[in-house]
Amino acid sequence: MLDLTEKTLKCNEVYNGRIIRVRNDEVLLPDGQHGLREVVEHPGGVGILAFDDAGRVALVRQYRYAVGRHLWEIPAGKREKGEEPFVTAQRELAEEVGATAAKWTDLGQIIASPGCYAEVLYLYLAEGLTFGAQHLDQDEFLQVQFVPFAEVVEQCMRGELQDGKTVTAVLKAKVRQEKACTL
Repeated sequence: MLDLTEKTLKCNEVYNGRIIRVRNDEVLLPDGQHGLREVVEHPGGVGILAFDDAGRVALVRQYRYAVGRHLWEIPAGKREKGEEPFVTAQRELAEEVGATAAKWTDLGQIIASPGCYAEVLYLYLAEGLTFGAQHLDQDEFLQVQFVPFAEVVEQCMRGELQDGKTVTAVLKAKVRQEKACTL
């Protein structure tokens, strides 16, 4: 098997912010040449596909400044330093939806843009919800809506839901559901 590994020769920090760190790295390419790589480091995050007892999915609508528009997404959030992904998922579901879940299923991980963005997102399915109060962050403003799962799947397929973690979690859950029906 051909070794395609690129080896870091030099790191140059460009920016170190509250959430991300940006570097320009010089690398040794597999053919011996030198190349440049721009890397955005991120602590990672979670996304939670939360079902209520009626089979509806919790979606949150918020303004996403980076893309300049409102998006409907599954509840999600950034991992705190050293925090286990499952703990982050529990915390974010409580903060954004005001819910805890009796049953959790791991839906795996995704890397949204590995060409430059070093963020791993951990996806979970949450069921058996119990509701309490939301605990939004000070700078967090969102609206929660519960939508029938079949409609959420169709919104993904029509391109109305465009957030990558949302589409991935919904379609993974749909495939799991279909496999369970054939057993």
